Amino acid sequence: MLNRVAVLSDIHGVLPALEAVLAERDVSTADHIVLTGDITAGPQPAQVLDLLTSLGDRVIWISGNADRELLEYRRGQRETIPDPIAPWAAEQLREDHLDLLSSLPRSLSLSVNGLEKVLFCHATPRDDEEVVLVDSRLDRWEEVFDGLDADIRTVVCGHTHMPFVRLAHGRLVINPGSIGMPYGRTGAHWALLGPGVELRTTHFDLQAAATRLGQDSSYPDITEWADYFLHARATDADALTAFAPRDGRDHSQ
Repeated sequence: MLNRVAVLSDIHGVLPALEAVLAERDVSTADHIVLTGDITAGPQPAQVLDLLTSLGDRVIWISGNADRELLEYRRGQRETIPDPIAPWAAEQLREDHLDLLSSLPRSLSLSVNGLEKVLFCHATPRDDEEVVLVDSRLDRWEEVFDGLDADIRTVVCGHTHMPFVRLAHGRLVINPGSIGMPYGRTGAHWALLGPGVELRTTHFDLQAAATRLGQDSSYPDITEWADYFLHARATDADALTAFAPRDGRDHSQ
């Protein structure tokens, strides 16, 4: 039974944001740091992986769809990736990085004080790209929970880059938001579990981070990328509008 777990999701290869969160006392003293996927697809993929691997067994890894896509691209299993930065990011990874990504599970469960058995995944327990949102209808949650063991009382997911906590069919659902590509408001968003749930935001110097990305990353469009994502130019309303059709809702109702 773990007392405190820090959950970091959707880092997307942004080293300054990750460093700021790792410097938080509640992260550095947590029993474990759980990464719920999309770790690498961004401007500093190799540096982010090297920092996280240096933390050893304190870090518990889960693959996201973007991590899978980078691996598939490098291994010749796909020719394109929808995210413009992803093909470039894939080429920055060493073979040991690819081996690490290939070893990551899609989900895992841990027992956390106050929350019982917690399932960690990227998008949903059954799929690394499926979309569920804070306002997804209950029958949608019933679909994505289908087949879960009854003793799983909490589900932690990422993927949509927007933090929320809600109940669905008696299970607590937590999305910590995104470390490196936040939607709606700036800062690096994460969660602290045990015995309750705390959604946290770590603020850092955005201009200094943008300057550093511009200096450290060879991605051709890094200036525009850093301005858009570090400053959360996409609002929560924009993101919900874009994601909503993918959660299966009927807009005619």
